[in-house]
Amino acid sequence: MVWIGVLHVGALAAPFFFTWKGLAVAVALAWVSGCLGICLGYHRLLTHRGFNTYPFVRRALAWLGTMGGEGPPITWIAVHRKHHQFSDQEGDPHSPHDGGWWSHMLWLFPRRHDPQWSDTVKRYAPDLLKDPFMILLDRSFLFWHFAVGAALLGVGWWGWDLRTGLSLLLFGTFVRLVWVLHVTWLVNSASHIWGYRNYETSDNSRNLWWVGLLAYGEGWHNNHHAFQRCARHGHRWWEIDLTYAVIWLMERLGLAWDVVRLK
Repeated sequence: MVWIGVLHVGALAAPFFFTWKGLAVAVALAWVSGCLGICLGYHRLLTHRGFNTYPFVRRALAWLGTMGGEGPPITWIAVHRKHHQFSDQEGDPHSPHDGGWWSHMLWLFPRRHDPQWSDTVKRYAPDLLKDPFMILLDRSFLFWHFAVGAALLGVGWWGWDLRTGLSLLLFGTFVRLVWVLHVTWLVNSASHIWGYRNYETSDNSRNLWWVGLLAYGEGWHNNHHAFQRCARHGHRWWEIDLTYAVIWLMERLGLAWDVVRLK
């Protein structure tokens, strides 16, 4: 609660230090941490194994996911795997059946060291518990945010002036993280409430076009729940999937293989 609260307070202060440089940094880092980190790294690679890649790429994407502000990879991936097992049923960590705001963010507020978290991690992410690098990210989650924030402040201050440094810090860290958090949370909430369905699934997953665009393709959520390991979430020609475009490019460059596609 403290972490999320501080991020929102910092975002509210950002307009008083607006610069175009700060806004540009926020947009760029939102794509890096949101699309590459959360959607590509945490979700399609580490959670569902929608493709394979080199260990150094896997670790780089996991670190970028950590910079998305949603928690370290082990917990995030364990919770998401549990969500798929119990989607919109008893045991789903964040179903709108328990309330729209609950599915959006309130489900996060139970303390991290509550027994339910450790039990979920042990059951749903045993593979990550064997990876020393993932354990390192788990233990150093907040450190990296402080380090990147300090770097943004320092670059702006050294390159221009203190006000620019504060602008890079507030927009590149606080505004960017609040944006990434709420956009990806919309997949859990809005994409289980509104939208259309291409496939009959046992849950209430929906394809919601504006979440699909904002969340780099993650909003084609009914498609994803119907074919969970499929690397491409947009199945119709108009369902734009920027995350899959990155996977396609990685495959062409030899950085991804064994890409899971619709049969």
